[in-house]
Amino acid sequence: MLRKTFKLVIPVLIVTAIIIGLFAGIQNNLTASASTKKAIEIKFFSNLPDRTSNQGKLEQMLIDSYMKANPNVKIKVEALQDEPYKQKFKVYVATNQMPDIFMVWGQPSFFMPVMKGGYAAEIKPDQIKDYGFKTSSLKDFMYNGKIYGLPRNTDFMVLYYNKGLFNKYNVKVPTTFAELLNAAKVFRSKGIAPIAINGKDKWILAILYQELVVKESGDQKLIYDAISKKSVSKNQILLKAAKDLVNLVNVGGFQDAFVAADYGAANNLFAQEKAAMYYMGSWEVGMAANPNFSESFKKNVDATYFPIISSGKGKKTDILAWHGGGYAVSASSKVKNEAMKLLLYMMHPTRWAKIGWQQGLVVPGQNWEKFMTGKETVLQKKLTQIFSSATSVSGTVWQDAFTPNFKTEAETLCQMLVAKAITPEKFLAKIEELAKLEVK
Repeated sequence: MLRKTFKLVIPVLIVTAIIIGLFAGIQNNLTASASTKKAIEIKFFSNLPDRTSNQGKLEQMLIDSYMKANPNVKIKVEALQDEPYKQKFKVYVATNQMPDIFMVWGQPSFFMPVMKGGYAAEIKPDQIKDYGFKTSSLKDFMYNGKIYGLPRNTDFMVLYYNKGLFNKYNVKVPTTFAELLNAAKVFRSKGIAPIAINGKDKWILAILYQELVVKESGDQKLIYDAISKKSVSKNQILLKAAKDLVNLVNVGGFQDAFVAADYGAANNLFAQEKAAMYYMGSWEVGMAANPNFSESFKKNVDATYFPIISSGKGKKTDILAWHGGGYAVSASSKVKNEAMKLLLYMMHPTRWAKIGWQQGLVVPGQNWEKFMTGKETVLQKKLTQIFSSATSVSGTVWQDAFTPNFKTEAETLCQMLVAKAITPEKFLAKIEELAKLEVK
């Protein structure tokens, strides 16, 4: 009996050992496969140097999430402010050393040469069919019917203001340009900068000029048509808008030395409650939740339409709006497939749009209303209301609608105008000369 039992046990032990060995071998092979998965480095070039708030925080959060899910992938981020970013971008293009993923402005002056030059990889429509991008939002990221980038923002201009300062000095929040001029005078007399603006960066001055053109004319296409037809200098509405801008400078409407102030300086002045207003885009929605700003500021920050001009034809709901910042993948990237996976991961609506909106970090380039929770900040509510009530939108702003050189020269002329280095009449004459040289 013992011998029979012993004979039965030996085969069972042998079979068990074989099974255990096979299982261990499979496990070892799986472990070896995971540990030897090819290491990949993706170079990511961003214009969001602040990684603790707003879109920079969202960008870094999604990058970290991707690396955690893909341990073999290392993402190396280089982040610069807008103007240094543009200069470094030119270096990358000139040396043909494009980062694997890079930020782009979806505007002809910036992205068209990139697409035409073959620097950006094509994104197939099927890859983003459920991402919530409208055709209009992708338009400026397309060339010859193909998509080469994805927008991250819905950009539109507003006038941010500090409710506490308006209440303290009993100033009415301006709804007309005349009221804006009056508010500027009052705040000046109290030692408060009326409007914080980054005049050194120039682009904001060109956008503000267009804002005044639209409020004077009620015609979103007027400035584009005048430039395209090279008939700028005799246009009385364009002249009136230029004079309006100079008038705002003359009453001390901006902070001291505003022509030398960059984006960070203007933003800090407003956030420190040393300026009553701040002319800027919807991408500043994160100010209401920024951990770096005081509770007093976050309680008082609000937004409104840019004021109408009483004698003009524009409505407050005629707004400057476009899809600006976005991302592209380098066509020459050695890790192009992995870079594309990262881009599609980040821009999935449940990540960029949902997380970004629900954390108050961005007004997405995708539909965000379906992600509203009812717990939005004051800025989120106001910006949604302003955008949803728009009666007309500009599309790409005028200085970005033509060539890169047109943009550079036009923005410089706007800075010269507010610095009173040229008259409004000379400003228009110079814009017309530029149009004749640059616009085909």
